[in-house]
Amino acid sequence: MTNITAADVNNLRKITGAGMMDCKKALMEAEGDVEKAIDILRKKGQKVAANRADRTTSEGCALAAINSENTFGAIVALGCETDFVAKNDGFVQLTQSILDIAIAHRPSDVESLKNLPYENLTVADKLIEQTGVIGEKIDLVGYATLHGTYVASYIHHNKKIAVLVALSAPAPEAAKDIAMQVAAMNPMALDRNSVPQEIIDRELEIGKELARQEGKPENMIEKIAQGRLGKFFAENTLLEQEFMKEGKMTVAQYLETVHKGLTVTGFKRIALG
Repeated sequence: MTNITAADVNNLRKITGAGMMDCKKALMEAEGDVEKAIDILRKKGQKVAANRADRTTSEGCALAAINSENTFGAIVALGCETDFVAKNDGFVQLTQSILDIAIAHRPSDVESLKNLPYENLTVADKLIEQTGVIGEKIDLVGYATLHGTYVASYIHHNKKIAVLVALSAPAPEAAKDIAMQVAAMNPMALDRNSVPQEIIDRELEIGKELARQEGKPENMIEKIAQGRLGKFFAENTLLEQEFMKEGKMTVAQYLETVHKGLTVTGFKRIALG
């Protein structure tokens, strides 16, 4: 029988983050072979992941970052089952490591990100491994990217909301203000031209029906509905929203005060919970 020392167990624990007893059992089963022991722990992770397939990952950590040129940004949201795990430094660092990979490789979607290398594994394999280590279902529940002339990021203090904003020209303070606006106000679109037609049609029908219920004259129904649609745009499109830091102007008007012609060209927002 292979002699497994405390140093061997501690070494495997440092490599994998698994518990001491799990590491000892894996090493014994692998007859001291560290690589085989890691595979055994990963297989345990696969089993845990399968057993927890029906669990929800409503908690987690959402982080955003940009490249050194401020022309590309990414958001990664790693989900887990409990807030206790979400706040753990190791879990936050895992999220950050995956985000670093996303910034470096710019994958187009979640599956592409999962297939990228993570140390001697893939991101997908690392998630399976850590599911076994942590004992909770964990998964990538959100991923977004944004390109632009000037891209900025914002992470809410609880790490549950992450935002990317692209401006038409460099303006760091304005970008921060707009990213915080997106985090707080959650606009559905950039402007009224970006709102899907089916949503516009629905809002108009709701406006007409409400006007009829209020007993408004039929020849005024369309005008009233259009007015309500305008209010809908003001509440739900970023450029028409009231600017939070200065309630007397819209976001678009605020950007004009920063410098003429400055505007938002895109944004992404991911929220957990």
